[in-house]
Amino acid sequence: MIKNFMGLSGLPRTGSTLLSAILSQNPEIHAEGNSAVCQLMWDAQCSVLGTANQQLIASDRLNTGIELIKNIPNIYYKDITASTVIDKCRSWTLPDNMAMLNKYFEHKPKVLVLERPLIEIVRSFVALRQANNYQGDPEEGLLDTWSEPIMRSYEGVKWAKANNNGEFLFVQYDDLLNNTKSTINTIYEFCELESFEHDFNNIVNKHPENDEVYGMLGQHDIRPTINKRDLDVKLSKEIIAKCKSLS
Repeated sequence: MIKNFMGLSGLPRTGSTLLSAILSQNPEIHAEGNSAVCQLMWDAQCSVLGTANQQLIASDRLNTGIELIKNIPNIYYKDITASTVIDKCRSWTLPDNMAMLNKYFEHKPKVLVLERPLIEIVRSFVALRQANNYQGDPEEGLLDTWSEPIMRSYEGVKWAKANNNGEFLFVQYDDLLNNTKSTINTIYEFCELESFEHDFNNIVNKHPENDEVYGMLGQHDIRPTINKRDLDVKLSKEIIAKCKSLS
């Protein structure tokens, strides 16, 4: 049974894999790669309140359906012994998903929200696409309205900023890289966790993802020490202007 469930969300290419690897040094924290918990809970909720609702009510089993939704995180992380699970999903900042967190958890889960200048995120994705021999314009579709992987997350972050009642902590990518210790301390305070001495010179990803599944190799690679890559990527005037208009 999970004691503390928290979310890790925000924009892509903002250091979530690095942050998860650092936090996972603490044996009382489990933080892995992209999680299916949010999607599984959403799908189950749609069934309980929609397609299966009539049968559940007729059989007096509506509460059974609700319990199924509630137990998805516990089943998903059934082999985890850490007292705190930090569940990574960029969709946790969307209002309907935050409503699920508040509805199905006895405590009010907190969410870490990672940010980075949009133009740097775009540049990082273009570099990834180029490294993976992307067929077509490497800027294609990156800033289309509500598109994945950037703009849906962007809308979620905007909503979280406008509706933050203390459940969201916004973490800047540059702070994570340049002021790592103080940033981690802030996260511990926000999550109300006991402090832990982390090793920022020996960072290992204990829960690597298979990037072949995403068709984009290298997007979750991290280095043992913290440093920012200089990307020699030239962007078009059009996408630079779009980034500025959205910032």
